[in-house]
Amino acid sequence: MSKKFILGLVLVSAFAACQRQQPEVDVYTPAVDPVTTEPVYQGKYGAN
Repeated sequence: MSKKFILGLVLVSAFAACQRQQPEVDVYTPAVDPVTTEPVYQGKYGAN
């Protein structure tokens, strides 16, 4: 590789490293209600 090509890659990588970083946006989704309810214990054989 030529020295100009390597110098160009170094300059491009240095320019990319010095760019201002964009602030990270945290996407928060609140927990949704459960679709179904949990089964209720109804005794040993399911009778009330």
